[in-house]
Amino acid sequence: MDDQRPAPRPSPLTQPYWAACGRGELALQRCAGCRRFVHFPEPRCPYCGGADLAFEAVSGHGEVHTFTVVHRSFLPGFPPPYTVAWVDLPEGARVFGDLTGCPPGDVRIGMPVRVHFAELPGFGPIPHWSPA
Repeated sequence: MDDQRPAPRPSPLTQPYWAACGRGELALQRCAGCRRFVHFPEPRCPYCGGADLAFEAVSGHGEVHTFTVVHRSFLPGFPPPYTVAWVDLPEGARVFGDLTGCPPGDVRIGMPVRVHFAELPGFGPIPHWSPA
């Protein structure tokens, strides 16, 4: 990772997500009302409007739902080309992140992936996805 990459700015809403990353876990909000997972963190469930959204650890395994290859970076620390993807987890959640560890041309829809955490200097561990 390039140390010019901007660091996330945890808020009270996202702090539990980043704390889990610091422990090497992927944790997502789960609505107590409808039991659906929510990613990115939200103050209310986008499915049922519930406000009881606790963070729950998930497996960190999934498959690529869709992806795009970025050829023109708009932020420092993201040298192109790089791949970002929506990943379907077996728990029923869909998460977004960058895909590392394989050339962009090798990424395929349905490809098995797993989360891994890399240290962002001055911040801590952040999640990335790589081929399983």
